[in-house]
Amino acid sequence: MERSAKDQTRIAIERMEAEREARRRAIRDRKIEKAEEEQRNIAAGNPGDVDFIGLVRKWRKENKPMAQPLEQQSQNLKICICVRKRPVNEKELKRRDHDSVTCLHPSAWVHSPKLRVDGISKYLDHNSFAFDYTFDETSTTEDVYKYSTMPLMNFVCSGKGGRATVFAYGQTGSGKTHTMSGIQAMVAEDLFLMLSDEDETVSVRSEGSCTLENTYVTVSFFELYGGRVQDLLNNRHRLKILEDGKGEVVVSGLEDYEANNPQELLDLLEKGNRNRTTFATEANDTSSRSHALCQILLKDKSTSKLRGKLSLVDLAGSERGSDTKSHNRQRRIESAGINKSLLALKECIRALDSGGAGNNIHIPYRGSKLTQILKDCFTHNLARTTMIATVSPGSSSTDHTINTLRYTNRIKEKKVEDISSPSNVTHVTHAASNQETVKSGTKFKSKSPPSLVSPREDGRFTPTPEDENNLQPFPLRTKAQTSVSKIKGKSEMDKLQSTLQAILDEEELLLNLHMSVIQENVELLTEEGQLLQSVQGDTVVDYDIDKYAARLGCILDRKSHLISALQERLSVFKGHLRKEEELAKHMEEYEYTDDY
Repeated sequence: MERSAKDQTRIAIERMEAEREARRRAIRDRKIEKAEEEQRNIAAGNPGDVDFIGLVRKWRKENKPMAQPLEQQSQNLKICICVRKRPVNEKELKRRDHDSVTCLHPSAWVHSPKLRVDGISKYLDHNSFAFDYTFDETSTTEDVYKYSTMPLMNFVCSGKGGRATVFAYGQTGSGKTHTMSGIQAMVAEDLFLMLSDEDETVSVRSEGSCTLENTYVTVSFFELYGGRVQDLLNNRHRLKILEDGKGEVVVSGLEDYEANNPQELLDLLEKGNRNRTTFATEANDTSSRSHALCQILLKDKSTSKLRGKLSLVDLAGSERGSDTKSHNRQRRIESAGINKSLLALKECIRALDSGGAGNNIHIPYRGSKLTQILKDCFTHNLARTTMIATVSPGSSSTDHTINTLRYTNRIKEKKVEDISSPSNVTHVTHAASNQETVKSGTKFKSKSPPSLVSPREDGRFTPTPEDENNLQPFPLRTKAQTSVSKIKGKSEMDKLQSTLQAILDEEELLLNLHMSVIQENVELLTEEGQLLQSVQGDTVVDYDIDKYAARLGCILDRKSHLISALQERLSVFKGHLRKEEELAKHMEEYEYTDDY
């Protein structure tokens, strides 16, 4: 009996040793396999974390059948939303970023790499959004142009006075300017082809459509940098935004240049792009810090009446509030102005998609100078808009990418209707095979009922409290500390954004007052010279010294008043600068993520 017990113990020990050795052998094999896989990834130009790359590859293989073929939609859409993903670039390869964005038309997916609370287990947080068109890294600019801009060309050339606008929006460095430059080149080529009789795509022209016989083409190109409007085709001449008695917004001083052929139009567009304001930022060495607006006008040759207008708008690179913490003050002020105008633009486009133009629905175009300039594109009865959102594929940019997609998604509020499709749900894919699995938006554990999820306003799904505990990334602080920090950080960021906006407003008031003071001082100086000449001139025999003294006193009093007013305005401006500097330093203490 005793011997039998010892045998059983020995057998159990041997079994445990065998199992331990099998686990060690499996770990060694896995390490070798991972090393080989890493080398294959590097050879294929896709360095980065092997586990995350494998999870993304597995997800794409399983969900590839979801993709639908690109098809031309109705040309009567008031607004069309497109997303374009660029390829991974050299900078991302050097920092070992892997591709974490998948475009399966009409949905775009962002695969955010996450760690569980143990700091070891890896999983992907999948965020999906649906749009009118999505273009992956294999799509060309010609593809984007064909589906996003070409329908607007037909609309503008119809001769009915239509206003069409194409926006390129996205994180700095995501390929906005590259996409817009390519579209501009194709517009320059196709516009004159459509106006001529050589366009084979037009079998029968509608009555009153634009042709080279009855229409001429002009182009203007200007930018909004901070609070300034500058003509990019006229030595960056400063422009003013005015509103005439009819309520029409006029950019005073803006020069229009006539183009008689595609090459002349393209030369003007290239000149404007060269003169645009760019600076290095945290995310991009040559970030576009201004909104560039190219307006191509089709005018009647006999009456100069506007017959069609195409606006190509390359928006400044968007940044999250937390990315501005390391900027200097000038970059922070720029970012505040950029974010304000982007939010105002979103509200205007949403109103347009709701039927605002011509339907007595308020369109808040006065929210920024950008939307003021584009007023007729929002309020005109014949208005069409296309938004092209560009995204970076790198895993380090997933937060930026989600913000970009969320911004464009909320413009049109396009929801995924089929809730049985995987495109509706925020999924989680796990690195280990013995972890929970995800199926059609519901997570299953062994011998446990599925947990429920609830739909959110933006079309994604919110996990239950049980899920949230499982899906936490590895925290640097406790959950309570992090929540308090984020709340405080958001409050501080709101204060910072408010102060930056106050700086923009006060700067404009200060500059205008300074200019007025200089002009009045010139007039007073001229009067002083004349006054002095009246008592010291060679031909002066007699003069009224009391009149001289009285007038000189009035001039000096006026100068003193002007200086005091300017000093007071300058003091207020400096106060805002000091407050902004203090808030910017405080922001370094908080972790904060914003949401458009």
